[in-house]
Amino acid sequence: MNVSLPIISATVGAIVLLFGRKLFWLCVAAIGFAAGVEIAPQLVHEPSSLLALTIAVVLGFVGALLALFLQKLAIAIAGFLAGGKLGTALMAAFFAHQAQSYWIIFIIGGIIGALFLLMLFDWALIFISSLLGAYLICSVVSLPTVGGVLLFLALVLCGVLIQSASMQRTRAVPVD
Repeated sequence: MNVSLPIISATVGAIVLLFGRKLFWLCVAAIGFAAGVEIAPQLVHEPSSLLALTIAVVLGFVGALLALFLQKLAIAIAGFLAGGKLGTALMAAFFAHQAQSYWIIFIIGGIIGALFLLMLFDWALIFISSLLGAYLICSVVSLPTVGGVLLFLALVLCGVLIQSASMQRTRAVPVD
């Protein structure tokens, strides 16, 4: 069970990194999955691998269902979860004692992420899916700090460039 979570994270991360805008439902499911991995230790002290995977899969499934049936709500929730996760990750990277303010930072980042995603849907989805895909991939790769940051930035840049080029191609195709 310990090996399956990193393999799933890296695979889903690569798909979301490259196709997050086109596979919106998968992007939302991946955000739910990533949030589940992060939230499990907050809900249960030292959860087993099976429990953490179960929570992640359930939140991912809920995210996919929301994306398919309630797109605007799913967009807001995806933005909220991604913004919250990004906010807590940034806080953990720059400040040593973020545990006391975890939920406040998560909520503030979540509100910003939800508003951002709703206002600039296509570009925000490209950017957030690139961030999420890069995060999921980098979370399973063990590199020194500088190497991890460089890999993360390179993956985000690749994701943004590939997805934006794909968006430009679909808009340039003439409709009969």
